[in-house]
Amino acid sequence: MASAPRGHREGPFRPQPSPSLPLPSRPRSPSVGLSSISVSSRSVDRGQPTALAARLARGVQRSFLERRPTGGDGSRSSVRARAVPAPLAGSRPSPGLVAGRRVLRCPLPARGGAPRGGRRRATLWPRGPSPPGSARSRGARALPRKRGEMLCARRLGGLRAGLRVRRVSTGWSPVGAAFTVQPQGRRLDWFGERGGLFGVPELSAPEGFRVAQEKALRRTEQLVQRVCATPPGPQTVLIFDELSDSLCRVADLADFVKIAHPEAAFREAAEEACRSIGTMVEKLNTNVELYQSLQRLLADKKLVDSLDPETRRVAELFMFDFEISGIHLDREKRKRAVDLNVKILDLSSAFLMGTHLPNTIEKRLLPEGIRHHFELAGDHAVVDSLRAEAPDDLVREAAYKIFLYPNAGQLKRLEELLSSRDLLAKLVGYPTYSHRALQGTIAQSPETVMEFLEKLSDKLSERTMKDFEMIRGMKMKLNPQNSELMPWDPPYYSGLIRAERFNIEPGLYCPFFSLGACMEGLSLLFNRLLGVSLYGEQPVKGEVWSEDVRKLAVVHESEGLLGYIYCDFFQRADKPHQDCHFTIRGGRLKEDGDYQLPVVVLMLNLPHSSRNLPTLLTPGMMENLFHEMGHAMHSMLGRTRYQHVTGTRCPTDFAEVPSILMEYFANDYRVVHQFARHYQTGQSLPRNMVSRLCESKKVCAAADMQLQVFYAALDQIYHGKHPLRSSTTDILRDTQERFYGLPYVPNTAWQLRFSHLVGYGAKYYSYLMSRAVASMVWRECFRQDPFNRAAGERYRREMLAHGGGREPMLMVQGMLQKRPSIDDFVNTLVSDLDLDFETFLMDST
Repeated sequence: MASAPRGHREGPFRPQPSPSLPLPSRPRSPSVGLSSISVSSRSVDRGQPTALAARLARGVQRSFLERRPTGGDGSRSSVRARAVPAPLAGSRPSPGLVAGRRVLRCPLPARGGAPRGGRRRATLWPRGPSPPGSARSRGARALPRKRGEMLCARRLGGLRAGLRVRRVSTGWSPVGAAFTVQPQGRRLDWFGERGGLFGVPELSAPEGFRVAQEKALRRTEQLVQRVCATPPGPQTVLIFDELSDSLCRVADLADFVKIAHPEAAFREAAEEACRSIGTMVEKLNTNVELYQSLQRLLADKKLVDSLDPETRRVAELFMFDFEISGIHLDREKRKRAVDLNVKILDLSSAFLMGTHLPNTIEKRLLPEGIRHHFELAGDHAVVDSLRAEAPDDLVREAAYKIFLYPNAGQLKRLEELLSSRDLLAKLVGYPTYSHRALQGTIAQSPETVMEFLEKLSDKLSERTMKDFEMIRGMKMKLNPQNSELMPWDPPYYSGLIRAERFNIEPGLYCPFFSLGACMEGLSLLFNRLLGVSLYGEQPVKGEVWSEDVRKLAVVHESEGLLGYIYCDFFQRADKPHQDCHFTIRGGRLKEDGDYQLPVVVLMLNLPHSSRNLPTLLTPGMMENLFHEMGHAMHSMLGRTRYQHVTGTRCPTDFAEVPSILMEYFANDYRVVHQFARHYQTGQSLPRNMVSRLCESKKVCAAADMQLQVFYAALDQIYHGKHPLRSSTTDILRDTQERFYGLPYVPNTAWQLRFSHLVGYGAKYYSYLMSRAVASMVWRECFRQDPFNRAAGERYRREMLAHGGGREPMLMVQGMLQKRPSIDDFVNTLVSDLDLDFETFLMDST
């Protein structure tokens, strides 16, 4: 199949790149002999492998699980969009980052709870808080009855124009009911007229993608001619943004459909649309006349000074995107930049595929007692993960050594990817790729990032060593013959420690977290903080891609309809195993004065309800639901003039702040108490259970965070000064020794499984920095009262409303009323690890 769409290259009009790049066709992989893998036996000392282990060392080969590749043939892969890199020690996966238009889950310094890989949903049946719109709700009472009846005088994100209020729909229903009741009514209209996906009329059939893309391309040509003929001024920026919007409205929608739609014909048509739009994007990114039209504006100081701050920032962002693609260079260098971009794209796609491919080993070479832990395919055992939660030490050790064994082809791809990125950065005027990638972020420079990571590592060091000692003690207790702590041990043994100390059993919590109740809880929280309510709306036939997709209207008490969230929450065959947020359409102010409402999709993987049982969430699933809704509300509440900076289209180390902040609300008893009721008895979730759950997340959390520091530091070094001082594996070993503490295992290469090097190169630190900012916002603004309406309005005004239309540090400063330092970030993260002794007192009484 074809590689990723050519539109996913550098430049101001790119449909921004995603770590879930389409995978190339499946190659045949040769066997690779391993000469130095050894798996310790329980009956022998480490370092003295049995003869069976020696055979294991010779038997591993690269392989592929039976999968459905993605591409023009319409087939699909269950791993194509997986964005989580294999953790060094199987650390608990957690919140993810914005990847272009998409927000994916990523492995974060887990603060505990259920693994993020299995997330969400439940429904409270008749009980729980009153639905928005009821007598006790504030949501819809103040809404105008007629479209245009009143103007929004509020100034949001620099948007001064009055926005006409969207009227209330009589088809809206309480959000909890939308997730409690099975879908009804769609089948009744089976023979009626079919609408289009997301309400786009052309997309009632796969062929409509061609109509939509041709319409977008015609509009693009018109806008290019118009902007090149327009005298420099604010109108230049507006046309650039409309040009970007005309392409993104097709490309972003197609980017989602090509991986999520259950019908092959739709996926194929979406893939073709991505390629077609990508071709136009490449053409625009090398259009010198188009670039010069923007350059004339920014070269006129008087004109620039007359622009409002948001318009000026968007113009500068377009120019930055142009120049990092090399358009300002002479013809020869510009061609070299284009060639490097093509090479980087192809290498990224191939490397990403390699991070997820399993290894296989002749099953006779595995100890017979552990073979059943792995998928068997004929005479081979397939090792497709680290098996980090397996109780058997030998299983985890074997999985670690086999899954992470270095592959020469993957190693070469990584080296070429890093080298090509460095060459491109230097070609366009940056000393390193990291300097280029961090332009415009909170951190601003790699020097600041390394200062942050080094200070955080120093602060964590003592706590991490105590965590390791505690984990080592648990291992010694259960396995005294083999008590040396190894990288495959912490996830499993730290889980045992949490369970032993706090008696945390997810099954005890699930009955209190039905999906409907959690959605009502979110609506209630948003209503009290922001005056926003969530309502279910029945989609028309053809509007959604699966019958179990729910459509939510996001409604403000005075501004009316803000946008739509499509909730693709439930498991189905061939659905990508990922939790993420997709922007389908960005918000922007149109020329006629209307506001283009944002449309997003939240994708989760929850079990369906049954006749007698609603969908019930584990505590980790509930927290992840809150996290993803944080991304969605960022998209909904942004009211930027330009779609180029709408919602989550902002610097990476800021994009995760709203979602992580929602995790703090999800862990506050005052919030949880509003909706957590037993789905059968109506009993409230006891406070001591919430307290124990929150404190359990702090067990071994320093070691988890230290692991993330190691990942982030490794990412920075790989994207720092080139040529690298040694091989990527030697750098891995040295960095692990410096920033983590557990020994490097010879003949392993974890970096070859580090898929985030594709989508978040030089930006992996963003997880930690976003958490620091979110923690500071929680402490300063919401910890005393999580329902503080004044603080909620300030949060929207200072942070959510601007999207990427304001410098991220200015938004943080506006919210906190001070400019935080690196030491502030570090101290906040470390203080989050402190135990709450009140919990122990509560449990002891």
